[in-house]
This record gives sequence, structure tokens and C-alpha cells, in this order.
Amino acid sequence: MKSKKQTQTSISQQGGVGRRVVTFRRFSRGSYAAFACLHREVRIGVLAIGMLSSVNLPKVEAAQPTIVSAASDSTVIASDEDLAEVTVAGTMSPLSALQSARIVGVITRQQIESSAVQTVNDLLKTAVGVDVRQRGGFGIQTDISIDGGTFDQITLLLNGVNISSPHTGHLAADFPVSLSDIERIEILEGAASRVYGASAFGGAINIVTKKTDSPPALPVREGANTNDRRFSVEGGVFGGSYATFGADAHVSFRRKIADSKVSAPSLTGRAGGESFPSLSVRLGGESIRSDGATTNSDFHRGNAYFNTRYDAEDFGVHFQAGYSQKSYGANTFYSAAYPNQYERNRRLIFSLGAETKGRVRLRPEIYWNRLVDNFELIRGTTTGENFHRTDVHGARVTADIRWTAGRTAVGAEVREEGIYSTSLGLPIQGTLVHKVPGEDVYYKNHDSRTNLSFNAEHTLVLPRFTASVGVLANKNTRFDGHLRLYPGVDLAYTPSNHWRVFASYNKGFRLPTFTDLYYKSPTHEGNMGMRAEESHSFQLGAKASYRFGEVTTSYTLKGFYHRGANMIDWVMYTADDVFHSANFDLDNMGLQAQVTASYKRVLLNLAYAYIHQHRHDDIDIFKSNYAMEYLRHKFVCTLNHPIISHLSASWTFRWQDRMGSYLLYENAKSTGRLVDYDPYATLDLKLRWVGHHYELWAEGTNLTNHRYYDLGNIPQPGIVVLAGLRVMF
Repeated sequence: MKSKKQTQTSISQQGGVGRRVVTFRRFSRGSYAAFACLHREVRIGVLAIGMLSSVNLPKVEAAQPTIVSAASDSTVIASDEDLAEVTVAGTMSPLSALQSARIVGVITRQQIESSAVQTVNDLLKTAVGVDVRQRGGFGIQTDISIDGGTFDQITLLLNGVNISSPHTGHLAADFPVSLSDIERIEILEGAASRVYGASAFGGAINIVTKKTDSPPALPVREGANTNDRRFSVEGGVFGGSYATFGADAHVSFRRKIADSKVSAPSLTGRAGGESFPSLSVRLGGESIRSDGATTNSDFHRGNAYFNTRYDAEDFGVHFQAGYSQKSYGANTFYSAAYPNQYERNRRLIFSLGAETKGRVRLRPEIYWNRLVDNFELIRGTTTGENFHRTDVHGARVTADIRWTAGRTAVGAEVREEGIYSTSLGLPIQGTLVHKVPGEDVYYKNHDSRTNLSFNAEHTLVLPRFTASVGVLANKNTRFDGHLRLYPGVDLAYTPSNHWRVFASYNKGFRLPTFTDLYYKSPTHEGNMGMRAEESHSFQLGAKASYRFGEVTTSYTLKGFYHRGANMIDWVMYTADDVFHSANFDLDNMGLQAQVTASYKRVLLNLAYAYIHQHRHDDIDIFKSNYAMEYLRHKFVCTLNHPIISHLSASWTFRWQDRMGSYLLYENAKSTGRLVDYDPYATLDLKLRWVGHHYELWAEGTNLTNHRYYDLGNIPQPGIVVLAGLRVMF
């Protein structure tokens, strides 16, 4: 056995006895190495990629994420193999990334820290299959879609809890967490309705927050034989272009209570010494303001997030609460005919869940989300002003059973969605009309719907083969009330230890939003007769990894075909028409390719996506506002490399070519002329100096200072330079 050049020690408490644990970091070839671990408990901290490439990957069984540590004078780059034990979205039964029968993209903590971004929305631009269309800089309002779909066709999750808004997808990306709260982001492409229900038409994005036991532990006093306390504080400040300033602070605490009676392995499969009851808490907040990079684009936004969890040997209970608020100049956001728009949003999110452990896992959960929106068509006036309050509350329960033939999961969910509004919904009769808090205005419209879902799934995990088959039965009170079935099957086969192939079919659906049904303005007109979208989603792909000396490479190739019926879009039929919400049939198909290479502390990633669309009907449309304005080409290149021991650099180059066109406005007047979107490229750079308890960073986005458009008539910022300081204790 080989020992290491460097080790890290910690104290583990069990039954009142302190044990010194050696954590392996680097292997040594010295002849004395084997003696370094005599009479000690040895823990493997990081496995080299080369070692993992020789493992039969589907046999990997793990319930806890791999913890990758980095010394203060080095940078650790996470690869696919580092995620071998990370449980990812994709099925009802929890599976690791290497067991999953679907390709799930993961943005790791290391990627988040090295990227030149300050919001989740900006971070998602680096995912090749994701289209991010911003109306304002700094992620103020963003439409996020997957594989050529629209922003209403994905489900957004926070730790597995659906936080999507039935009001409109324009506001769905108001996440109540900062980047400092996030451990990783999982991206599931393709229909996922059988797992996540309505809105998972084109895929799902799951934000996983940091665990409260992840910060470094403070020293434990001698004799503290019953309690293992961990407490950490981190925070930062930054500022830069356009009078931008921001600050955040986060506190984490964990208390672990040893139980001397627990010594044998438990039913959960964990060693007795690892099954202590524990209580963990994490609380954080963030605030950012800016004058904005263009006219009427000033903003202030903030959020606060709280997460707590109690873990015992046989069960766990978790609770999360989040709050976000934004007020911002909405320059030409919804129509270039009104350039001086303004908007305010507030969002509350609560969820409480529990989970039993062992061969049968029962997971009940309740949740409530509230979104409050105030929109001014002309800033500072009541002209065209709207007020909306959307509430979503629900309950779900899932049972997961591990037995000889695999894993079987069944679940049920009831989700109530309702809106009170000055413009959306049906007129409220009589005394049910009530006042908008703090305003001399009344909610005069209301609508609600109940979504009832039952799903079942069976997953078979063999050494080289994984199969997952399931179905969702759904009934919604807003439509005809019939029970509809949405089946799916995912398959993965590993011919060798170096590569794996995937194939899947899933049927998805999406309910029209309240905006699709009711919105009416001088430039838009909703349609109460909208039908639910449906799609048949097919995927075929492969992943491979090889090692050439000290260079490790990985490859991903994927093709997809989404056949869509009753697709919802806002369209103009003539040049002088308003936008109407309408249904039509539309197919999306495309290819993705990605290559990653790492050498020591250098990581290079190249990714390309191509998409093509085909409409089945022959109705003439002058302009599509969303569904047919897709990215035909997207190319992303990222390079992370060290400069000196403490200093590293991260480069991101992005080139994309959007199909479709926008109606050109001049002086807030339509010219009646359509202008094609031009291809554009951006280059971003982030520099990081990482010390033991601090980090200094500086970043520049759009270094070429190129003016470009994600949405017509809304110019995006030129070069933006920010710098900041973070401290961690």
C-alpha cells in the first residue's frame, strides 16, 4: 500500500473517544510509505481520475456526495468522475450520476466559483443546451429554456421542490438564493413530466444548496466527548461598473450528538459511527444595487435563505425558506412601444419535508410559494399598471422500495395554483374583491386550478445496464378533468469501463400560464381557449472518458427529437397586429457535442449545440415572439488555469447564432420592418487569488465591448468590470 506526501488530520468522536484520522491526498512511492498508516484509520480524500477509469462505474453505490478539498495554494478541478457519488435528478428513485439512465449535466461548486458571473442566470449561459435570454443585465429578468423550447416549458426546482410560477415564466428565475448558497446545479434535458409533473415539458433545472456540514470545522475541545459542533461564517463585498455594489453574508452551524449505543452497521448501510443524530442550520442573505448599463435599467435586488435539517439514524427532517425582492427599470422589456416600463417583484418560498431511511424510504413534503408582482407600463404613473399575487401550495409523498428486482417508487401530489390580479383571471363577484396591500387598488380578477398527479416507476440497476420505466397519471381541474397518462423509459448500457450509451423516450406536457390565458394590453392579447402543450421526446447519446498519460479527457455526444403538439407562443399575423397567444405544432431536433480535457490544474472544455425546427401547420405568421426564436448554433469554450501558486484565471468564450427576427422600433414607433438577429460572441475573464481564509477576485464580462441583443430592441451591456473580496472562517 502506498502512503502520501501530504496528509490532513481531523478528530472524529465516537463513544467519547477521540480518533486521529489520516486523510490521503497524494500517493508517495517511498519504500517507507506503507508504515505511515499503521494503527490508524485511513480515509481516502480524493481519488485520481486514472484510478476511477479502471472501476466498473455502474457498480458504484453511494449515498453521500464526494467532498473535494483544495489546499490554499492549489485549485482542484472537478470532473465527471468526481461526481460518481452525487445523487442527481432524473428518476423518482435516487441514483448517482454514474448510475443514472439519463445524461444529467452538473455545474459544480468549483465551476461556480471560477466563473465570471454574479447570478444563477448568467451561470446557466455556460451550459451548451440552455438558452438564456436576458432583458436586463446582471440577471435582473431572464427567460431560460432548454433544447430550443420556451421559458415556460421547464421546471425549476430548489433542492427538489418545484418553484415554477403559473403566472409567467418571465418571473420564474427569481431565485431566493445567492451563488454562495449553491453547491451544484443539475440540468436535465428533455421531457421529465413522469418525474416532475406539469411544466417539465422540455426539462428541469435543480438548484442544490450547500450542506450545512460542508464548512471547515473549528477545533474541538479535549473532553468534548458528546458534541461535535461546527460553526462557520463567510461573506463578501464587491463593486464596479455602473455604480454596482453588492454584499452577502452566510452563517452555518451544525451540532452532532454521539450515541454510544450505535456501534454496529445500521439498516441504512452506514457505519455506526456515522449515524449520529445531528442538527444543522444555514442562513444567508445578499443585496445588490446598480445604476444599470442602459437607459432605465437601474435596479436593486436582494434575497435571504434559511435551511435547516435534523438527521437521525432512521429518518431526517428538512425545512427551507427563501425570500427575494427586485425593483428595476424595465426598459422596453415587453414592448419597445413603451420604453419606460418599471417592475417590482417579491417572492416567498417555504417547504417542509421528511425522509425515512433503509430499504423502504418514505418521503412526505409540503410546500408554499407566493409571488407578488407590480408592473408599470409607464414608470411612475398608473397608466397600464398591473398588480398580481400568485400562490402555489401543495403536498406530495413518495415511497421508494429497494428489493431483489431493483427499485420501485410510487408517488402522489396535489398542487393548487391560484392568482389574484387586476387584469388576469375571471372577474370576482360581490364582496370577494379585496384590496392590494399598501395600495389604493383592488384585485378584481381571480382564477385557480388544482393539479392531481400519481406516478410510478421501476428502476433496474445491473453492473453494466440501467433501465427506468415509469408513468404519470395527471388530472387538472382547469381543463376537461380527464385522467391523462404520460409514460417514459430511460436506458443506459456500458459496453466497457470507458464509455456508456443512453436512450430514452418520455412524453411531456405543459399547462398554459395565467398570462397565456388572460393577459391583455395595448400590444398583447391572451386566449382563454388555450390547450395544454404535449410532446414526445426522444434522446440518444453516449459518454466516454480516457486517460493519456497525465491528460484526462471526457466526451459527450447527444441527439434529440422533440415532437410538439399545441405549442404555445405569442405571435403577430400581420405587421400592424398585436401579439396573440396561440397553439400550433412544432418539432425541435438537434445535436450536442462536448469535449473536456484536464492536465494537472488546467481544464479545457469545448461544447457545441445545433438545433433545427419544423412546423406542421401552414398558417402564415408574421412574427413569433418566443417559440421560433431559438439558437441554431451555440459554442462555448472555457479554460481554467493557474498563473502562480495562489492566482488562477478562468476564461469563457461564447458564440451563438439565433434564428428569428425582431420588429424594429425607432423612437418608440414600429417601423413595420423585421430585422434578423445577428450572431455574436462574448469573452469573459475572472482572476482569483485564494488565500487560507480569504479570496480576492476581479472579473470582466464582454471584454470585446460588443453590443448584442438576446431579445429585440433591448441592448445588452458592453464591458462590465467588477472586483471583490470574500472571507471565510
